[in-house]
Amino acid sequence: MKNLVSKRGIVFLTLFVVLTLVGMEINFSSIIGMDNQFFTLFQFFGPIAGAFLGLFGIIAVLFAELINFALVGKEVTAVNLLRLTPMLFAAYYFSRNIKTGFSDKLSIVIPVLAMIAFWSTPGGMGAWYYALFWTIPIIAKFLPDRLFFRSLGATFTAHAIGSSLWALTVPMTAAQWAFLVPVTAFERALFAIGISASFVLFTNLFNALDNLMNWDINRFIRIDRRYVLNA
Repeated sequence: MKNLVSKRGIVFLTLFVVLTLVGMEINFSSIIGMDNQFFTLFQFFGPIAGAFLGLFGIIAVLFAELINFALVGKEVTAVNLLRLTPMLFAAYYFSRNIKTGFSDKLSIVIPVLAMIAFWSTPGGMGAWYYALFWTIPIIAKFLPDRLFFRSLGATFTAHAIGSSLWALTVPMTAAQWAFLVPVTAFERALFAIGISASFVLFTNLFNALDNLMNWDINRFIRIDRRYVLNA
């Protein structure tokens, strides 16, 4: 806490918030079923904040989302506020699942609850198999500790929350959910690759900055030395 509220800690938090706001403005693909709604570049690096800054990384994601929420001028409703949560839980998953197995039960409970919520809707029940995507975060916890598996679990955690909320609030048919199966598989694989690449990139950027400025950067953020390329 003391290190993060220092000048250098505030610099890192501010830079991440700014980077997040920029990422939210760069569209990647449209969200099927809603006009003028897009997945953005933010999907490719949002979850890594928790790995570097822990709880403060999740708070930084929330803070950036709230700023963007205000700038865009979205209506303050319970549904719109709930739609801020998928990336928060993705960041949580990514930060907590360095250890595998039952090390973090919440990461297992969340996709299970999402599946139950999805199956409670007529369209979701008709396309029950779509929710099986959300077994991926659970399975990933019991696979060997690999960055890609953790990234895949994080992006599908966000997907589980976002899609279950969508199913509960936006009427969709079973046929529409079935159509999304290959689209979802392709997009989430890309997001997982992007999250992995972003994590390696930022790990090495922070390490290079530490070597250049001699900031003892590990006092502010977590550096996983396994992914420092010249270690």
